[in-house]
Amino acid sequence: MTDATSIEIGDGERARFARDGFLFVERLIDSARLPRLHAAFEDLFAGKFETGVRPDEVNWQVADGDPQRTRQICNGWKANREVARVVLDAGIGRAIGRLAGWPGVRIMIDNVLWKPPATRSLGFHQDSAYLSWFTPSDLLTCWIALDDTRADGGTMELVRGSHRWQPGEPEGEFHAPEDYRRPMLDAAAREGVEPEIVYVEVPAGGGSFHHGWTWHGSGENRSDRPRRSLVLHAMRSDVEYVPARLHQGIGPIYGRYRRLGDNRLDENYFPILWREDGYRTAGIEAFLSAPESCSRDD
Repeated sequence: MTDATSIEIGDGERARFARDGFLFVERLIDSARLPRLHAAFEDLFAGKFETGVRPDEVNWQVADGDPQRTRQICNGWKANREVARVVLDAGIGRAIGRLAGWPGVRIMIDNVLWKPPATRSLGFHQDSAYLSWFTPSDLLTCWIALDDTRADGGTMELVRGSHRWQPGEPEGEFHAPEDYRRPMLDAAAREGVEPEIVYVEVPAGGGSFHHGWTWHGSGENRSDRPRRSLVLHAMRSDVEYVPARLHQGIGPIYGRYRRLGDNRLDENYFPILWREDGYRTAGIEAFLSAPESCSRDD
């Protein structure tokens, strides 16, 4: 069995998260894991999938990717066990459950994100605006920096307290928009507030948790160093599909895993990381410890 990450979540952390819609953590993963994760990023964006399984979304590859756009892959955990060992971690799942007050936590998707120098922005958005295809549609995200982050390096920006604004609909471009803050600024104007933008500036291995309705995005990487991050989007363990809404948001992509006549989410594709009664999807440990004998280039 893999060792779970230990993250302290007490009353103070829960209070800050409830107030701000986010919580910064100086250390989420051990620095010894960083070189292996950097190598995993190289493999994934070169189309080398260790497990033989292609991620659900591959939005950038070395052969034909626009060098000015952020490199993005969704569900890299299915293709690379080094990524999986982080995003399927029971300790991170436990921390999310305690912050959110959920009875259990499962992975919805991960994001593998890489912003080399001169890479353009990612538009401001609210994650939960895309998630009406399951219920309860609560979401909580763990964002892990794999490089030291700073404001001029295109790190993530969060708007304090914006999880309490009125929920909105998806709007604007995500990849390389001309005005990456515009959707958030329009929402702030509707609320009649001046947004307080906070940059996630943490050492490599640190990061943040944020609420599904917290506005966030990131600017251009104006530094001379890359900004790599690994993101876990987590949902409650007891969610179910809403069949009538599978055409909305990213439902058409992940609705493919719905079983015939059954609205429960399949743990093979959405594993349960932690539950307060001690349950965890049984196949996770076997998957994480499997030999790398089936790797191939794709």
